[in-house]
Amino acid sequence: MSTEAASHPADSHDRIRVYGARENNLKDVSVELPKRRLTAFTGVSGSGKSSLVFATIAAESQRLINETYSTFVQGFMPTLARPDVDLLDGVTTAILVDQQRMGADPRSTVGTATDANAMLRILFSRLGTPHIGPAKAFSFNVASISGAGAVTLEKGGRTTKERRSFNIIGGMCPRCEGRGKVSDFDLTALYDASKTLNEGALTIPGYSMDGWYGRIFGGNDFFDADTPIKDFTEKQLDALLYKEPTKIKVDGINVTYEGLIPKIQKSMLSKDREAMQPHIRAFVDRAITFDTCPECEGTRLTELARSSKINGISIADACMMQISDLATWVRRLEDASVAPLLANLGDTLDSFVEIGLGYLSLDRPAGTLSGGESQRTKMIWHLGSSLTDVTYIFDEPSIGLHPHDIQRMNGLLLRLRDKGNTVLVVEHKPEMIKIADHVVDLGPAAGAAGGEICFEGTVDDLAASDTVTGKHFGDRASLKESVRSSTGAIEVRGANRNNLRDVDVDVPLGVLCTITGVAGSGKSSLIHGYVSGREGVIAVDQSPIKGSRRSNPATYTGVLDPIRTAFAKANGVKPALFSANSEGACPVCKGAGVIYTDLVVMAGVATPCDECEGRRYQAEVLQYRLGGSEDEGGKNIAELLEMSISDANEFLSGTSPAGANAKVPKAAKILSRLVDVGVGYLTLGQPLTTLSGGERQRVKLAIAMAEDAGVYVLDEPTTGLHLADVEQLLGVLDKLVDSGKSVVVIEHHQAVMAHADWIIDIGPGAGQDGGTVVFEGTPAALVEAKSTLTGEHLAEYVG
Repeated sequence: MSTEAASHPADSHDRIRVYGARENNLKDVSVELPKRRLTAFTGVSGSGKSSLVFATIAAESQRLINETYSTFVQGFMPTLARPDVDLLDGVTTAILVDQQRMGADPRSTVGTATDANAMLRILFSRLGTPHIGPAKAFSFNVASISGAGAVTLEKGGRTTKERRSFNIIGGMCPRCEGRGKVSDFDLTALYDASKTLNEGALTIPGYSMDGWYGRIFGGNDFFDADTPIKDFTEKQLDALLYKEPTKIKVDGINVTYEGLIPKIQKSMLSKDREAMQPHIRAFVDRAITFDTCPECEGTRLTELARSSKINGISIADACMMQISDLATWVRRLEDASVAPLLANLGDTLDSFVEIGLGYLSLDRPAGTLSGGESQRTKMIWHLGSSLTDVTYIFDEPSIGLHPHDIQRMNGLLLRLRDKGNTVLVVEHKPEMIKIADHVVDLGPAAGAAGGEICFEGTVDDLAASDTVTGKHFGDRASLKESVRSSTGAIEVRGANRNNLRDVDVDVPLGVLCTITGVAGSGKSSLIHGYVSGREGVIAVDQSPIKGSRRSNPATYTGVLDPIRTAFAKANGVKPALFSANSEGACPVCKGAGVIYTDLVVMAGVATPCDECEGRRYQAEVLQYRLGGSEDEGGKNIAELLEMSISDANEFLSGTSPAGANAKVPKAAKILSRLVDVGVGYLTLGQPLTTLSGGERQRVKLAIAMAEDAGVYVLDEPTTGLHLADVEQLLGVLDKLVDSGKSVVVIEHHQAVMAHADWIIDIGPGAGQDGGTVVFEGTPAALVEAKSTLTGEHLAEYVG
């Protein structure tokens, strides 16, 4: 190779250079990352890893790509602002494979989310017998429609009428509209039939007879509000429950009367269950039952679509099969007319198996996948891709993976790198960090105390370094000397949901019990299906906290109410002044802190409000202080919301010098629980939309700790936790158990397994190969037996 070829100018661009990054808590960070290598980003939770990787590198890459499209096309794309960074050089196309759950649309399934369903529909439309129509005929998203009528046409200067008819054959079951389930109302939860409407027969939240509803229900001619509902005629009851919107006059005013059931469907059932207020959610859970559709038996498809078969298998049967079995079935089909389609479908299904999701079925609703399963489902798109020189960015790909599955995931990441791609991984697990070619450690601490580069180099150098990650890199939890004994048990008998095989198990109470097993073995089916719903059991998971960008930890945890009251009391004014969503809001930005400008065909812009400088409050509100004057260390409401939770806790509990006159015990009590669960680095006013799955779960746990529950069920609470923070979490769980509570944790982290009092291991494999209890006992007994995959990995871990 000549020297001229060796020093080709194009080969000098072998690094991604970041200079002066200041997104979120980053402090003028500059770093150079090698291309076509695997770089791991480490550091405690909240140290700035995501700010550097997602909010800076990925955001700028996507923004630059979007700018290559015409302004017309940009109008249909997500809007991205330029990240706060001086220079980004050598950026390549970034593909994000994150933990965001897939859309919870009731019609979205694993098959529709990965195009496997689309290919199956074409396959059945070509090879299925009897032949019933095109691919649409096998789609549960397309309804069958037919119609006929006269159309007016202009022909040769004359107007003529012609009769036309059309017929679309779709696969959607007409009864459940492609959802597989039908909802039914329990009428006893809507009203007390023995009472009259005027006596308060309606038991629906918000439907009292004192306000407008009372005037509408009492002032119509459809029924008598002084007759008990049990004495209504069929016509009157139908009007009360089902009447379509009808204009009526009440006290000379035109109003619309509508039956209870369509009204509830529009006002309550159109919302996502998680977004409902607790009392509304409780009513909906009580009043509405969801049953398998009797017409399609839950397959979502019409009888016609199910009648067409290939080798005795209908499309509904194919979607119900475990993907590993379906892949084998597809590989056995041979037909030259659809050979490319069969090869493509086979490759997609094989990717599922290879990535460790062979236990799923294509009809599994996408909304029921865990964060880890969603991330691996998204990976399937990229595994077969011929693109190279792409930057793949992964957000904790180890989440939801058993130590046994992590080895397989490592192989996939290295394969992506070896194809000539740059792979960036944000990760906490040493098993995944070990495969990195280059490591960047951020810190030294979280929030305002983080945002700096503490280390750059190889994995071996990281382990020997003096950083927090380096010190904890070789951490191994040891088995406990003695374990607590149970005080009782939750009995589960004959559990057969999903892949469970008539499982009988006793989940012990009064102890820390860990549920283990490979991904897809049936852990969640057992615990969320048979333990979570019981009385006195609180389940805390990683599902998104529903809220707008105005919601923050202060509003969500309820800590802002006592703070507002304290400000009002100290200054002799109304509490509403200290709400950025109420009277105290800046009049220009309406309390949002930023002004959003929609540029229609170009990326919208969010600029800090000039009037309040992003503080969200009117200037006069910021004159009021808590804890004394500015010189005495007193804070105004905006300054308090900018504090981290741990600093605010010191201030409001009176333990810091500045907070000596600012004691708000109610608020400090909530804040100390947030510090205990390891989210003390979040700021009080940080938008909830910026929290990770693990942070959301720990904020929910802090709230749940105040509730009077006997049993807490946690789903992978170590998600997003640095090795150094896992110990703190274990301390919180111990504290809960020692106070008389029972804690059940679904977990893959060996440190939690080793610390447990009791382990229930589900397996031995995933999907059809799982669903049985393969071990029950103490961690020490599991390590000694080494009888399961979990036992082998735990024995290796504790040495």
